[in-house]
Amino acid sequence: TEIDWKAYMEEVEGFANGTLDYTQLKGGTGPLVYPAGFVYIFLGLYYATDRGTDIRLAQYLFAGLYLLNLLLVFRIYCRTNKVPPYVFFFMCCASYRIHSIFVLRLFNDPVAMAILFLAINLFLEEHWSWGCLLFSLAVSVKMNILLFGPGLLFLLLQRFGLLGCIPKLCICALLQVVLGLPFLLVNPVGYLTRSFDLGRQFQFKWTVNWRFLPEEVFQNRAFHVILLLAHLAGLGLFALHRWHRSKESILALLKDPAERKHASPPLTIVFVLFSSNFLGVCCSRSLHYQFYVWYFHTLPYLLWCTPTTKLAHMPKVLLLGVIELCWNTYPSTVCSSLSLHICHGLVLLQLWYGTAPPPALHTPPLSRRPAAISKKAR
Repeated sequence: TEIDWKAYMEEVEGFANGTLDYTQLKGGTGPLVYPAGFVYIFLGLYYATDRGTDIRLAQYLFAGLYLLNLLLVFRIYCRTNKVPPYVFFFMCCASYRIHSIFVLRLFNDPVAMAILFLAINLFLEEHWSWGCLLFSLAVSVKMNILLFGPGLLFLLLQRFGLLGCIPKLCICALLQVVLGLPFLLVNPVGYLTRSFDLGRQFQFKWTVNWRFLPEEVFQNRAFHVILLLAHLAGLGLFALHRWHRSKESILALLKDPAERKHASPPLTIVFVLFSSNFLGVCCSRSLHYQFYVWYFHTLPYLLWCTPTTKLAHMPKVLLLGVIELCWNTYPSTVCSSLSLHICHGLVLLQLWYGTAPPPALHTPPLSRRPAAISKKAR
């Protein structure tokens, strides 16, 4: 179970020994493919665990991270007040895979997600600059956080307008430059191509979501382009018809916020960010087992953020159970990957139809003809 942990320690050990050329940092599973924030955080764990040898201590630290992550998630759900309390039992106790990702396998994905949830808490408290700083820090641990990026950009435009949004984006960019500076000074091309490689090829044997496809299709670049176009189309549709609630054109987001009336309530912030990430997960070129943590803690909100009748609670709990079963099937099968896509499709459908704006009420125009006056009234 410590294969990835050993690889992480070998990668950061190269940095500890003075190697600043990113192309030379490697581990047992291959070259280092994460941004610089990952290096610094796991370098701290490297020294805290006696150069990575005290795995038990590392597991205790990740158990603490798991509890902190739950606290941050519960705080978000407390603000939204949408999910029934009994659902949190399934979130805490019913996922073997999530416990394995945190405490058994010690992946970097939970670290990135915990920082991301802290950033969302800051967004809910209207601390946008600090939130953007932590969002960028999460991206520097693992790039999957960029799936929340389109939603965050929409929220920044909604809250600050185009000119007010630019300083927040500069905070995100500046942190990336500062963290990567030691490596950028030595081999900038090597650092950027390794840590932000958007064209990586994934191994078919590890895929959870596309097992039902032939391997030739899975590796085909045309298939990847189709998924990208589907992702962009989904983001566009949600931005136009679900995130944007104003009667004005979406281009009104570019205006100064003083010219607009409505601020973004907490429900909108969470819905936009979580749905942005979920669209990316649905269109991912491949999902590996550790990627479950990318959206596991957002699923209850995505299912219960829409109006729910008493009889509809059980199908939603069942949907959570089927998704969990798909992720616990190892190795993945044609049935498990197809079932996962069906579940994702059902979540998307209920998000789309359950959050549709209510139809506008059309009142009949007032007649200009004077009302007839009875003889008695005369």
